[in-house]
Amino acid sequence: MRHGIRRVGICSVLAAGALALAPTAGAVNPTTATISFDCGLYGSGSATLTATQSGTSATINLSTSAITAPINVGANSVKSTLTLTNKGSGSVAFTGNANPAIPAGSPVSTGPLTGTVASGDSLEAKSLKVVVMGITATCNAKSAQTPGPFVF
Repeated sequence: MRHGIRRVGICSVLAAGALALAPTAGAVNPTTATISFDCGLYGSGSATLTATQSGTSATINLSTSAITAPINVGANSVKSTLTLTNKGSGSVAFTGNANPAIPAGSPVSTGPLTGTVASGDSLEAKSLKVVVMGITATCNAKSAQTPGPFVF
C-alpha cells in the first residue's frame, strides 16, 4: 500500500508543478503601449493603445492626440480600423465603431476595436483609419510601439 500512495503522491506533485508552469490563457503582454502617428493634413501626435484578450478574440482601445474632433461627436459614431503587423510581415485589422461622446477640440478615443489573434502573435500598430462624420483621416505610424509589440 505504501508503494501505491507514494506513486500517487509523486504524480500529484508533478501534475501540480506542470499546471503552475503552464502559460496563462488570454494574457497579452504588454497591456498598454504608445506610438506616434502622422495623420497628414489632420495633424500628428501620440496614441495610447490598451489591449485585452479572451482566447482568440482581442480588443484594443485607442486614444490619440493625433486627431481632434472638429465639432461635438456623438457616442458610437466614429468608425476605426487599426492595422497591425504580425512579426513584421502579414497584417491584422482591428475594427469597430464604438466611442464615447467627444467634445469639439478634444482628442479622439475609439474602441473597443476587435480582432482575432493566435497564440504567439506579435502585433505592432502600423496605421489607423478614422472616419468621423464622413471625413476619413488616415494615420501612419512614425515611431515603433513602446514598450514593444503586443504578444498574445
